[in-house]
Amino acid sequence: MFPGRGSFRGSRGASFSQILRKNIPATTESYEPLATLNHPSKGVFNQQRESYAAKPTVSPKVLIDKYTQGETHAVSLLHQLAQVLQFHLEIKETVTTGNIQGFYFAFCVMIDGVKYKTGMGITKKEARLKAAQLALPELLPTLESLNYVLPEASDVPPPLPVKEEPTISDIHPCRAIHERKSSVNLQIPQAVKDQLTKLMNSHPEFSACAGTTAAFIIQTSTGCEVVALGTGNFNTKETASMSGRIVHDSHAVVTARRSLMRFLYRHLLMFFSKTANLTEKSIFQQNSSSGLLSLKNGITLHLYVNQLPKGAAIPSKLRLNPLSISAWQVNNEISLHLSVEGKVFSVFSSSFDQSASKVVSMSATDKLTQWQVLGYQGALLSHFIEPVYVQSILIGDIDCSDIRGMKISVSQRVEGITSQLPMFYCMMRPYISLVPSVATNSADKCQLTYGINWSEGDSSVEVVDGLEGKTVEQSPFKSGPALASRLCKAAMLHRFKLVAKEAQRQDLLATSSYKEAKRMAKPYQEAKNVLKAFLLQQGFGSWLVKLSFSDNFSILLQMESDSSPCTFNKAR
Repeated sequence: MFPGRGSFRGSRGASFSQILRKNIPATTESYEPLATLNHPSKGVFNQQRESYAAKPTVSPKVLIDKYTQGETHAVSLLHQLAQVLQFHLEIKETVTTGNIQGFYFAFCVMIDGVKYKTGMGITKKEARLKAAQLALPELLPTLESLNYVLPEASDVPPPLPVKEEPTISDIHPCRAIHERKSSVNLQIPQAVKDQLTKLMNSHPEFSACAGTTAAFIIQTSTGCEVVALGTGNFNTKETASMSGRIVHDSHAVVTARRSLMRFLYRHLLMFFSKTANLTEKSIFQQNSSSGLLSLKNGITLHLYVNQLPKGAAIPSKLRLNPLSISAWQVNNEISLHLSVEGKVFSVFSSSFDQSASKVVSMSATDKLTQWQVLGYQGALLSHFIEPVYVQSILIGDIDCSDIRGMKISVSQRVEGITSQLPMFYCMMRPYISLVPSVATNSADKCQLTYGINWSEGDSSVEVVDGLEGKTVEQSPFKSGPALASRLCKAAMLHRFKLVAKEAQRQDLLATSSYKEAKRMAKPYQEAKNVLKAFLLQQGFGSWLVKLSFSDNFSILLQMESDSSPCTFNKAR
């Protein structure tokens, strides 16, 4: 949310072609399954002989039992399982030291492209071991759920199947995991559709608001649940608010993300409550290594959008040939983009007149790029929790057939940034895929500027006029006569103070303004500065400079409820 007179022009670097190159990690241990090493030029007999020779002589259960009994360590077990179960294993160096004392190495385990938690140590050996120890609690239950049974070792070819073909799980457990992910990709759109239908059935007069929808979904062992949802397609036409009570960006993915933040605040209040039952129901757990909270094991976050986000991802016609690519071909496609009243412009565009626009923001695609590096929690929540990333971005756009531009924008533009970031921050490459659409047929032009927001626990939706930046009079939920949205900055600061009080963080309660509370999140601000500098250095342009007065407000905390009206004061 930035005034039009903010600076946004950036340097046109000559390094666009770098997005086509993979970054090679500093250190990588890699294990390829023996079956993939058979050279195609070898005869069938030799291939069969090697295949029989590679037959494991011990079952996964025996290997796991030895590990649990302390007879082998975590790194050895991973390599043994990779050989037995035929998956691709890497233990590679990743995040280096950041905002912690001393010098540490950091490694993470990757299995068939799936990244597990980062382990740290004062030596590389210690860091590798820690990474393996963190990966196994997540990996082993998955293998057990596949009911994998290892055939007995034999010196002769196995008999041909008589009644049925072996299942995917029998042949290649990690491929079964991938196909299970595909199944989840069908479950998520259905969960979004069900939740959206439920909300619209309760308020059919606002069904036209659901044309552009985004939602965050939490996946656990019990299934998928929509926890935050937003619709909308506009920036406000109003000038930047000095009281924090205007919502400047009401695009669906931004609205859904702010709804997600409300959901996270709610679960923080549950965690810090004095009631054991509520603490247990919270999605958070204490992380002893960071002193912050993190999502409980087994909880993953996913994002669904039913339209391709505006910005650099808008239909890509790039010809990604590293031998012929030039900056002029791509600068308007994959550069940073600005969003102004429903339209987007490249930061290098000469057709955009900044003086004629009151409020300008970064495009939805650029914000996704930012969130995949900084986390979706934002600066204020980073005082309490580790960065929260989405594992997948699912696009249900019936008019979209090519998501290559989206993948480039969200992931490849920031390839290689992780080593420069403070501890616990990284470039989380999401799985991006096209999925079935959650579409609406409504076309009420009177509501085209309206958007709705909802998060798990809300009794009703709130309807916001995107151009006005305020709740409409007809909204099922209204915070008060001033019609300030529950998504505005002032409302977020109110929740931040509530959590700070419950967590007994006197340093945070003492903050005088929204701006100061954000500034005190030093690791987050450091990561943000690194990201901006990285994008500029790579030639994608300058991130918009936010004028500081728009965040220079404070509130007087009232302790009734999440939706309690607050007294807002401009900070002196």
